[in-house]
Amino acid sequence: MSGWMSYFTGKKDTRESARDAIVGLRQNLLMLEKKEEFLQKKIDEEMKKAKANATTNKRLAMNALRQKKAHENELDRIAGQRLTLETQVNAIESANLNAETMAAMKKGADALKGIHSNLTAEGVDATMDKIREQMDLTNEISDAISNPVGMGIVLDEDDLKDELEALEQEQLDDRLAGADRVPDHIPTSPIGQRAPVHQQVEEDDEEAQLRQLQAELAE
Repeated sequence: MSGWMSYFTGKKDTRESARDAIVGLRQNLLMLEKKEEFLQKKIDEEMKKAKANATTNKRLAMNALRQKKAHENELDRIAGQRLTLETQVNAIESANLNAETMAAMKKGADALKGIHSNLTAEGVDATMDKIREQMDLTNEISDAISNPVGMGIVLDEDDLKDELEALEQEQLDDRLAGADRVPDHIPTSPIGQRAPVHQQVEEDDEEAQLRQLQAELAE
């Protein structure tokens, strides 16, 4: 209730009281500064008077020095008062700043308390578990979408390798069986001559291909 009496305590709000105190102290400081200016002017005047009569009228010069000294003493007292008031102003401003800071911090603490009132460590853990479950589901869906349509059958690579080796062995057996049927000597023609040259070349080529195939399969 800034600027008004508290309804319950009958006292001014702390903020308003601090403001009033600071305003009052600064007004007094302003008044003391003006007083200091006035005294300093009087000191300067008395000093001029003392210098002017130092050789011609020593009594008047002494009186001027006494007045100057009195003004200086008063000036020292005012300077002490002003220092005290300035210290009070600084203390009140610092205390007011501290109070404002604490009020802001209290509001922040209350806000955090309100936010955390509905949160517990167990609740946070449960929420994080749900998030992880959803992320796992998202990854599974992404994997499913990335697979080609109609490729649901999972192929076993080991089975494919075994099947390929069986085919290779079957071809090798067929080649070896054909090699066993090849005669050891080149048949001659009915009239005792060797087989035609082109037939012998074809048979030699087949034997060479068979040997090459056997070598490749044996590796």
